[in-house]
Amino acid sequence: MQAMTARLIDGTQIAREIRAQIQVQVEALRPRIGRAPGLATVLVGENPASHAYVRSKRKACREAGMESIHQELPRDCSEAELLERIAQLADDPAVDGILVQLPLPQELDEEKVLAAIPVHKDVDGFHPINIGRLGMKGREPWFVPCTPKGVLELLRRSGARFDGARAVVLGRSNIVGLPVALLLLKENATVVICHSRTRELAALCREADILIAAIGRPRMVGADMVKPGAFVIDVGINRIEDPSAKHGSRLVGDVDFEAVSEIAGALTPVPGGVGPMTIAMLLQNTLDAYRRSAQ
Repeated sequence: MQAMTARLIDGTQIAREIRAQIQVQVEALRPRIGRAPGLATVLVGENPASHAYVRSKRKACREAGMESIHQELPRDCSEAELLERIAQLADDPAVDGILVQLPLPQELDEEKVLAAIPVHKDVDGFHPINIGRLGMKGREPWFVPCTPKGVLELLRRSGARFDGARAVVLGRSNIVGLPVALLLLKENATVVICHSRTRELAALCREADILIAAIGRPRMVGADMVKPGAFVIDVGINRIEDPSAKHGSRLVGDVDFEAVSEIAGALTPVPGGVGPMTIAMLLQNTLDAYRRSAQ
């Protein structure tokens, strides 16, 4: 079989284009609506990764011409305090979207907290009603979760065809695996969800026209698991030791990039693939909420 060189799906560039379009739309709408879109971020505790994520989201928000409203609570805050803060943001007409950064401390009920965000301000797309409508035929959620939405946008812009395609999703998390499978199903793909108990995993993956890797295991997907010419989207972000790297480690995905790039038709890198799209889709969801509140 002749080796193939995969086309790189540049999430950084695609996200940049989307964010530029959003900025133009915000500038056009702001004089008519009389205010900028408002995105509220709620952060609990001192998790360094969570702080970094929120900083990048707030920066992107400001660059798009949106107002960033930030609420920070100590790790030992009570559930009642957190729910009260969310209720205040829910009642604020200047806030179009509310994002509670996950993970929360174990003492807090994540399901209860996410359900407290009004469905029309749930720009993360994690409210049970939004996920439920995503899973129902003939229904549309107010918002689609940002990372899965970004995955579908990457596939669309890269020329993937969904209708009748075989799609395999590696991973069944509430944040990525499950919603991305539901989105692919809505696009009329035939979807298989694989997980730690799946048998004959490699054989199933080799049948996929579209392969989504979201399992959190570095470079698990090798060339022997990929159908020639397939679209491969790598959602994984894993830090591995690398003495040659500046800080002794580097980021890799769930896909063995070098090996799979010789088999796949199109492939996302890590970093620079799905990650930038997540923030772009958060801004898109906030813009959609802004438009609806004006109507």
